[in-house]
Amino acid sequence: MKVANVSHLLPTEVDDLRDGPLARSKTTFRVALLIPMCGSAGLWGPSCISSAQVAVEEINRDSGINGKKIQLIMIDAALEAMVPIEEVVNDLIETGSIDAIVGMHISAVRQRLSKVVRQRIPYIYTPLYEGGEHTAGLYAIGDTPRVQLGPSIDYIQNKFKPKSWALIGNDYVWPRTSHLFAKGKLKDLGVGLAYEKYLPFGIKNMSRFVDEIEASGAGAVLISLVGQDAVSFNRAFGAAGADTKVVRLSCAIEENGLLACGKANTNRLFAASSYFGTLHTDENAAFKECYYGVHGDEAPVLNALGQSTYEGMHFLAGLLLSHSDTWRENSSRNSLLVNHKSGRKNNKLALESGAPIFLSQANGLTFDVIKQL
Repeated sequence: MKVANVSHLLPTEVDDLRDGPLARSKTTFRVALLIPMCGSAGLWGPSCISSAQVAVEEINRDSGINGKKIQLIMIDAALEAMVPIEEVVNDLIETGSIDAIVGMHISAVRQRLSKVVRQRIPYIYTPLYEGGEHTAGLYAIGDTPRVQLGPSIDYIQNKFKPKSWALIGNDYVWPRTSHLFAKGKLKDLGVGLAYEKYLPFGIKNMSRFVDEIEASGAGAVLISLVGQDAVSFNRAFGAAGADTKVVRLSCAIEENGLLACGKANTNRLFAASSYFGTLHTDENAAFKECYYGVHGDEAPVLNALGQSTYEGMHFLAGLLLSHSDTWRENSSRNSLLVNHKSGRKNNKLALESGAPIFLSQANGLTFDVIKQL
């Protein structure tokens, strides 16, 4: 499999793309894999790359896309990246250097890119997000607060009966929209809101915010922090012994983050997602067999965000196979049925209905799936 890395492409280099190695190809179908390679979300990168590579292996073993073998072009889509992602992507599209995008990055980046891509190439957005993405030619296939948060808040409320909740997240659209949904849910349940805070990326010492949450009297906290920020928060949470008083829930903490938190800091930590590496489904068993077959037993840990790039690649192939003439006019708003492989339970996904959501509890450094929500 050929993999090109343009993660730190400089604007002066972009000017030379037309005649350079990334000029339009007649023999390969080039997919820009947009993933964070630095900053708060950078810890997700290795799993996302490895999972996408497995999908490419599988698709290329068949007939590729449009009869062409896939070539991955990996680009750093972190907010902290040196070159603005929209500049890089626009130049790659303008020069015919990429044929499609599979993006696993935060929503703030997606909102910027949606104004640049403009239906010129298919754009598959793979991670959980806030919902409501209806840009034509852009397909968001991840979980949304409506399906993740409602049932999981019900579970925590019924089991632990907290009198009030705390909400903490990074300061951008996904946490704020998720928390708006959560506040509506808590109001319907007659449960109080004791604390709400939005943080910039990259805060290393989270002790102050843990202390504030404990002082608020909240019995549960919804954590909508990204990557390393969530790790820092949970380490501070465990170090303060707050886990004995406050139960934690997150829709974004996955197996990489759990490992980084450390075994001592995961007590009474719950996560809601449509995928966990420990899921006992036929689809996940097949995905794991392929994943470890390609990368070996020491491959990056399986998790929802990595799986999403595997599914995103297969979704792209299925979309262009079934809807090659209509993908530009449709979006996540439409209930398009796209037959594709996935590590999740469903492999024929109507975007608005989504995949089943599971609630897991941290058991040391692994997630135990408790139930389907």
